[in-house]
Amino acid sequence: MHIKPFVIVVGVDFSPCADLALMQAFEIASQRVSAEVHVLSVVPSFNVDAQYQIPAYAGQSQDLSGAFERLGKHVEARLADFGRKLEGRPGKAPGRVASHVSIDVPSAAIAQLAVDLSADLVLVGTHGRHGVSRLLMGSVAEAVVRWAPCPVLVMRPKTESPAAPVIEPPCPRCVAERKATAGAQFWCEQHRERHGRRHTYHQDDRAGRETNFPLVTR
Repeated sequence: MHIKPFVIVVGVDFSPCADLALMQAFEIASQRVSAEVHVLSVVPSFNVDAQYQIPAYAGQSQDLSGAFERLGKHVEARLADFGRKLEGRPGKAPGRVASHVSIDVPSAAIAQLAVDLSADLVLVGTHGRHGVSRLLMGSVAEAVVRWAPCPVLVMRPKTESPAAPVIEPPCPRCVAERKATAGAQFWCEQHRERHGRRHTYHQDDRAGRETNFPLVTR
């Protein structure tokens, strides 16, 4: 009786994060009775804004022969690395590994291949961008999570963690100013210009309770 293999789709852009996803795909496949790993490399189309292009393919023509050759060599090298990791421990090499190259928006191409192959799992790496860079560059991983028809495993280096914002303690002069003026002034003279002199808030006393009228203080 034919048993449907466990189908894994991996998006790669030749970055260390993508290699983490690829090696993890091999690891998951090695623990399955029957599994296939489909590795997809996406060459962005010319109508994709330059800021969204994968660096490895920026400025490359849309002749896919070179892309197929590069992907094939890369996958073979990572398979060899995985084979060396397997030595002396349980597991086996993935039963089938196929390479695919597409011209498209990366996130859409990965999701589409997952649909076409009835994938059971998608793996992608993330560069861990945050803040303005994430807003400008977008997130392939985030889009794949939203669009893929199956679970998505997002890989990133263990050492990489988003930088936490620095929360500074309150200015002691501002605190003293608020106490001295019974809250009429929020900021000390130094910080008053930075925050602006006008602040709107809602008063909740007998004079303003019925209307909750916004009061402006200087």
